[in-house]
Amino acid sequence: MKIIKFIAACTLLSGASTVFAHGNESHASVPATKEQKEWGIGGDAKDAKRTITLSMTDDMRFTPSHFNVKKGETVRLRVVNRGQVMHEVVLGTKASLDQHAQLMLKFPGMEHAEPYMAHVAPQKSEDLVWNFNRTGSFDFACLIAGHYQAGMTGTFTVTD
Repeated sequence: MKIIKFIAACTLLSGASTVFAHGNESHASVPATKEQKEWGIGGDAKDAKRTITLSMTDDMRFTPSHFNVKKGETVRLRVVNRGQVMHEVVLGTKASLDQHAQLMLKFPGMEHAEPYMAHVAPQKSEDLVWNFNRTGSFDFACLIAGHYQAGMTGTFTVTD
């Protein structure tokens, strides 16, 4: 059974068209394919009319831990790592983040890049541009092994 799970994980990871290490490198220069998700779709920087700064610290917290956006709004999330270790923000649903976090525990060096994530080195910042085209309550988190489990999570609400 372990072999089947390993083969499935390898197949999943090898199918990614654009990847980047989860190590100490940024995802900023990696073009990721835009794909409609439950929580929206990758946006274009030229369409962002507002910037929300999300700060991350080594106490495993985000500031703010919640934000609101309007349906259809494209927002630049400026993700600032004020800590001394690598952090990231990944947008999603509780279920998608739980699943991704479990994979990160099993494969902490897993390579991937998506338009709904920003991987940020200590004392650096990255921009994540997202079009929030679906209403609802969603989540974000740092999925680096151990960070999610320590409570490094937040929520956002998309309203009409």
